Amino acid sequence: MTLSEKILLHQVHPAKLAADVGAEVVCLYFFWEHQLWPGLIAAFAPPIIASALLLNYASLDGYATSPAGLYLRRYMTRTVEAARMAGALVTMVGAWLHQPWLIALGLAVVAAAWSSGLIRELFS
Repeated sequence: MTLSEKILLHQVHPAKLAADVGAEVVCLYFFWEHQLWPGLIAAFAPPIIASALLLNYASLDGYATSPAGLYLRRYMTRTVEAARMAGALVTMVGAWLHQPWLIALGLAVVAAAWSSGLIRELFS
């Protein structure tokens, strides 16, 4: 398996998903409290560490032919990944500004990015 395949497929590993979701929840608390550096560390350190560990030590071969892996191969483009990151950044700004509607909007963008392949299939 190539490194680019590992980078793509590790995104659906339960440890990576847990790191991403957990980091988002914790960082929003810090941003809400206007604690910039703890918020940035909470937002980015766990996902980066989880990615590094998974890419170096996890066997991701089983994900290659799984439904989630096939979905990623077909629909998880750099544009979709950028949309996911943009949504996460909107949630952080929403927390900093104490605007729950921005947090909700950011979460909706992340959800729409993850499900963009399903949405495309429905309307094609």
